[in-house]
Amino acid sequence: MTSVDLPIDLTVIGLGYVGMPLAKEAAAAGLRVAGLDVDPRKVEAINAGQSYIDDLTDADLDAMVSSGFTATLDPSVLARSSTIVVCVPTPLDEDHRPDLSAVEGAVGAIAERLRPGTLVVLESTTWPGTTDELVRPILERKSGMVAGEDFHLAFSPERIDPGNPKFGLRNTPKVVGGYTSACRDRAAAFYARFVERVVPVSGTREAEMAKLLENTYRHVNIALVNEMAIFCDELGVNLWEAIEAASTKPFGFQKFLPGPGVGGHCIPVDPSYLSYTVRKLGYPFRFVELAQEINERMPSYVVARVQRLLNRDRKAVNGSRVLLLGVTYKPDIGDQRETPAVPVAEALLELGADLAYCDPYVTEWAVEGRAIPRAENLAEAVEAADITVLLQQHSVFDMDVVENRARLVLDTRGVLSTGDRVERL
Repeated sequence: MTSVDLPIDLTVIGLGYVGMPLAKEAAAAGLRVAGLDVDPRKVEAINAGQSYIDDLTDADLDAMVSSGFTATLDPSVLARSSTIVVCVPTPLDEDHRPDLSAVEGAVGAIAERLRPGTLVVLESTTWPGTTDELVRPILERKSGMVAGEDFHLAFSPERIDPGNPKFGLRNTPKVVGGYTSACRDRAAAFYARFVERVVPVSGTREAEMAKLLENTYRHVNIALVNEMAIFCDELGVNLWEAIEAASTKPFGFQKFLPGPGVGGHCIPVDPSYLSYTVRKLGYPFRFVELAQEINERMPSYVVARVQRLLNRDRKAVNGSRVLLLGVTYKPDIGDQRETPAVPVAEALLELGADLAYCDPYVTEWAVEGRAIPRAENLAEAVEAADITVLLQQHSVFDMDVVENRARLVLDTRGVLSTGDRVERL
């Protein structure tokens, strides 16, 4: 039997920040794993041993390939797979409505090649009811089979936190909900092969809601401290000190910090799925929509603070050299998804700023089609800038250099000592 005829334990559809860690852990546990994607650049990179994921090194990829992992553009691999997990993007459209076109495409490809007994799991974040109301009908209609009888269907929300050195897929509890109890048990048994703790729930809707609840909780609390940052500045209150004081309480409080906005796929996007679901019931989800409004206005507030600092130095934004430190959405990774650095940069360019950036994880950066110059030397960059805006506190940044050599600094992360030249958000 040739390699193209061998059965496959798992095919992961979508080889991004969610799919690749899943494939890595499954392969390490001895499963025969294949990856399917529509992007030829990803497939070529994987098969050439070149990782494009922060949490996956080239050495990790070599180990996966050595264990039999393959990446392909050919959906025929699905017909040989006993388990298929969908990890495709679920963005929002221009009207902040869920765009499930990638999910529909992936599920349609599965349905055309679905075999009896196959386990199909959706991991892509979505609104409660998607697995039952969207995925299941496509699979049943195109395959002629029945979920829970002829094949197994489940939802298990991804909990990947890029750049987290402590928690990865293996040691992060895995929530699993099945279309039937048998579907749930099959999915739970599958994940238990390479995840330390599996958390079964009663159905797919509960599993879908769990993911949205996690990120809506963070979204709302970040919005709370962001709004506090705005009025505490006007009240002359050091919010950062107040947060640290409050966090000494050993119960009933969890520390959240303000910032220039929220980034990544989850927090800016996932709560809108829940808001969309609630609106279908005929009323707004006011907490989420207010949080969205507050967090989305933070980049504008950052720019207003830049204007205020420059005005204090008798300068206008127009013509001033503005340096952005860190343009990724999280520290110490290259992930730029939904980074607030983009709207900050857009507003500064609109005001005529002479913009540059410094980020060791981003070699090229463009805003509105315009290439932004990259500063290689931190000390020279902060000395040359009229104002430096710390957007992301990468650990490689020498903060003493920023504090001591920059002319003016707006610290949006609360990591620098304040003084005549340094202000915190």
